[in-house]
Amino acid sequence: MQEKILLEDIIQRFGKKEALKGITLHVKSGEIFGLLGPSGAGKTTIIKIMTGQLRPDQGSALIDGMAADRMTGTVYRRIGMMMDTPGLYARLSCYDNLKLFARLYEIPESRIREVLQKVGLTEAAGRPVDKLSKGMKGRLALARAVMNEPDILFLDEPTSGLDPATTGQIHELILEEQAKGTTVFLTTHNMAEAEKLCGHIALLCEGSIVEEGGPQEICRRYNHRKRIRIRLYDGRNLEIGCGKETECDEKTAEVIKEYLKQGMVETIHSTEPNLETVFLELTGRKLD
Repeated sequence: MQEKILLEDIIQRFGKKEALKGITLHVKSGEIFGLLGPSGAGKTTIIKIMTGQLRPDQGSALIDGMAADRMTGTVYRRIGMMMDTPGLYARLSCYDNLKLFARLYEIPESRIREVLQKVGLTEAAGRPVDKLSKGMKGRLALARAVMNEPDILFLDEPTSGLDPATTGQIHELILEEQAKGTTVFLTTHNMAEAEKLCGHIALLCEGSIVEEGGPQEICRRYNHRKRIRIRLYDGRNLEIGCGKETECDEKTAEVIKEYLKQGMVETIHSTEPNLETVFLELTGRKLD
């Protein structure tokens, strides 16, 4: 599969601080790639480099084969961006914010009503941005990002601080964009968001990639306990070993089989860690 985004050995300094320490990332066409890390890890800096807003001190950033800091207007027209600060005009209405963007990008004005409906802001079309809730501003920023039907969509913490209902709506829109073939680069510190949306993720801490792969693949990689947790209908919670203390064998399988055969099992789960636990193990820090 073709690589849409390619970062090689990116180093970025701000004064004496090295914010990015040799970042290498490959993002394939049509995938949702998640960059997962706490605030201050360097996620926004990476997006600014990929969108040509920053020139790295060292390394290369290619977007569709073109150097990110030399992208032409033609390439920018195929890119959508939703940054951590939405950059909306507070006194203009939702409609007029998008109308200004449409004129800059030579997008038909008919597209404005279409994207407002898509993000559920049709009734708020004439409302000034400074009268919108935070969730509505987030949806408007996403509407602007997808208005030009981009090939590549950069989303920097798109659901940060939003309520669950708005977050769910934004997730649906992101998945709709991917279904159309859009490559999505998403930064987040939300573990559940990364697991739900992303086919591939990288864990970022203090400017370095500490792990990379599919969300479930990473969790399985750090499954040191290898145990099965069973809750029985009589209220008992059991853990049956497959770890170093108790190797999985035929006896273990027979125990599980017997509980299932007798209809005693209410729930059964493996005990692999989640992304939060893996990140904590690797860095000693939480994602939030």
